[in-house]
Amino acid sequence: MRAKEPDIIDLRWLLLGLCLVMALHLHHFAGWVAISITVLIAWRYLLAHYRRPMPSIFILMPLTVLAGLGILLTYRGLFGRDASVELLALMLTLKLMEAKTRRDFLLLIFGGYFLTVTTFLFTQSMAYGAAMLLATFTLTGTLVGISHPNGRLPWHFQAKTAAILLAQGAPIMLALFLLFPRVPGPLWGIPQDANKGMSGLSDTMEPGEISELTLSGDIAFRVQFEGKPPPPNQLYWRGPVLWHYDGRSWTMASSRLQLPTESLQVRGSPSRYTITMEPSNRSSMLLLDMPTVLPDNSTVSVDLQVLSKSLIRQRMRYQASSHLDYTLERDANPRALELNLQIPDFTNPKSRALAQSWIDAGKSPEAIVQTALDMFRDGEFFYTLRPPRLGSQPIDDFLFNTRRGFCEHYAGTFVYLMRAAGVPARVVTGYQGGELNPVGEYFIVRQSDAHAWAEVWLEGKGWIRVDPTGAVSPSRIEYGIETAMPNENPLPLLASNKFPLLKKMYLNLDAIDNAWNHWVLDYNQKRQMEFLSSLAGSKLSWQDLAIAMIVAVGAIGMLLSYFIIRENPTKKDELQRIYAAFLRKLQRKGIMRRPQEGPLDFGERASQALPKQAGQIAKITDLYTQMRYRDRKTPESTELLKWLIKTFK
Repeated sequence: MRAKEPDIIDLRWLLLGLCLVMALHLHHFAGWVAISITVLIAWRYLLAHYRRPMPSIFILMPLTVLAGLGILLTYRGLFGRDASVELLALMLTLKLMEAKTRRDFLLLIFGGYFLTVTTFLFTQSMAYGAAMLLATFTLTGTLVGISHPNGRLPWHFQAKTAAILLAQGAPIMLALFLLFPRVPGPLWGIPQDANKGMSGLSDTMEPGEISELTLSGDIAFRVQFEGKPPPPNQLYWRGPVLWHYDGRSWTMASSRLQLPTESLQVRGSPSRYTITMEPSNRSSMLLLDMPTVLPDNSTVSVDLQVLSKSLIRQRMRYQASSHLDYTLERDANPRALELNLQIPDFTNPKSRALAQSWIDAGKSPEAIVQTALDMFRDGEFFYTLRPPRLGSQPIDDFLFNTRRGFCEHYAGTFVYLMRAAGVPARVVTGYQGGELNPVGEYFIVRQSDAHAWAEVWLEGKGWIRVDPTGAVSPSRIEYGIETAMPNENPLPLLASNKFPLLKKMYLNLDAIDNAWNHWVLDYNQKRQMEFLSSLAGSKLSWQDLAIAMIVAVGAIGMLLSYFIIRENPTKKDELQRIYAAFLRKLQRKGIMRRPQEGPLDFGERASQALPKQAGQIAKITDLYTQMRYRDRKTPESTELLKWLIKTFK
């Protein structure tokens, strides 16, 4: 018997499934695409609800052309992650406007499955994984409904069958996850535009840049220490080191500089830790100042900035070690000191005059450093995320006019003053601090913890860290940005200390998400081989892995098949046993039920063979199917079925 054509119930299941799939993507769709999809789905539902005819090809064809042109104009092409996914979503919803037959519904269901998978191109978080599972469940329920030949199914039977199908696939999914060879590199970062939404520290710095980044509460990385962590005021995570100033922007030293790597002398015990870093599309690897044991696949620059050998386009987990007590470059290279005294000519004359007055007063480099810090501490300077725009002489404008700025203003101004006063100095950008999550005993470092500080070179001491922000706002260094700026809090609502209960819930969820990142998303090629080799007790080759995968999937498939197709009469339920008695009576009359034949088809054939008893056969068949497939089994209906079969001759 052919499966029935879809009805309004099947359409509702399909619309719900597609709505869940589209909800996974709406936040990154272009505004007009999101509105178009919402309107089309609502339009299709209203047409079915009020029994109106669907739009003709003369309406749908122009809409299709307009959708393609809209994508083409929005993304300057039809290829790439965003353009391709949004075009597919629009085409599916336009196909929905002409979907009538079972074939149309099947096309939409499998298109919905594919669109669900594309969510991984944008995010791989556990929350989205759960939402994808819900969308897949709903689409599978729709597939069950349109594939069943015996009329409309109760929703709970449809949902139960979909859940069983997904549960049957779970063991194979787990086996493939554990055993399928992992490919090196970001599988989901292949499209060229897959990295455009990544945020993080830039290789340059100018006024307002870090404060803009700080407005984001996104997580930059998580850190787990071995043993007791350092105090918050020592958590300086070293990133790009900026040497050159052009009057507006600070930039890194040129890679063409032929300078030796700065020497490092360390004292005391190291701090060992593991960092899980979010994608940034840059090469900077954030390590605690000052790194001594570097991660794998990394290099170190002249100024001890640690760099990945490739752009960080997927979540990266690495181990490192740092010493907090150190001496950096006690005997500096003269060329390096010369570069760290460079400032553009004829810029910021008032600041130059101020620095010259310190020189004329005969102050030592140490005294000059302290004088600048005292000026920030005792002057009317303010720490704010929303500083005013600066003019063509930004250092002068900040020092003598606005006096309101964020960390990059203070660090950049301090380094300029040091250089003008003859003290070699440079800007270091990175992150400062972090929030301890007591649930998982790890630190969360956000983009809002982005920071800039200075390093000055002093004779006999080498490069010394100086943080001018600490002179203006000590609470920023000791307790974090939320305490320092209670009225300009950049943290997400759930992460704010203003709502302790929500904060506790948020930290628990983040601990779960961190575990997901560690055990699922970070299950890379190296960890796979280490894990499976430890289970096997010896080192495995790729051939061993392939054989194990084939054997495991085959064994699971055979086991599932056994439980699905086996038929043991001794374990039939009561309803099956009652119906079996009816089948035996018909068998004695020479009417055998075929293996592929359903109750309705068999009942129809039996009625044709026994026309005098067709009424009885129809009653028995109808009552049985109602009880079996529409869950209308009651003690009364069971007794009635028994009586009908007993009286059937």
